[in-house]
Amino acid sequence: MFNNAGIPGDNEVRVTHATKDFKRVFDVNVLGGFLGAKYAARVMVLFKKGCILFTASLASKISIGLTKSLSVQLGEHGIRVNCISPNGIVTPAFHKVIGNFDKKKGEEMFAVSAVLKGTVLDPEDFAHAALNLASNEAKFISGVNLPVDGAYSVSNQSWRMGFAALSE
Repeated sequence: MFNNAGIPGDNEVRVTHATKDFKRVFDVNVLGGFLGAKYAARVMVLFKKGCILFTASLASKISIGLTKSLSVQLGEHGIRVNCISPNGIVTPAFHKVIGNFDKKKGEEMFAVSAVLKGTVLDPEDFAHAALNLASNEAKFISGVNLPVDGAYSVSNQSWRMGFAALSE
């Protein structure tokens, strides 16, 4: 079961200015993932096997905590639970948050602050990671957050400078 639904919020990061949009984002991104896992687990427990996979974000650790908790709880039933945290991918959701940039400009924005130079994260790269974690080749991998980010989360936190430089 792949929990891949997610929506962006209204870009307000200050808790003192949170809006109704917060609840909508929470309901889709967190509660939706939890409920998806709940109902998938009910079926998987009967068969004593399964795989639950979440999409998270490098900007958020919410699904990662849920992933770890569920991997412990459901492991006794042979169910693996993992998470993928991709770096920025130029998708329609990205356009909604940032504005209507063309694909090339969006890729340039991410490339400025990338650690792994000379390549761009494509939706297919994310799909390959998901297919691998969902396959029997990953039969003993559970409770993992797989960053698909070219080492960005390990060492580079300057993405804001890159975005600011390109949007001047």
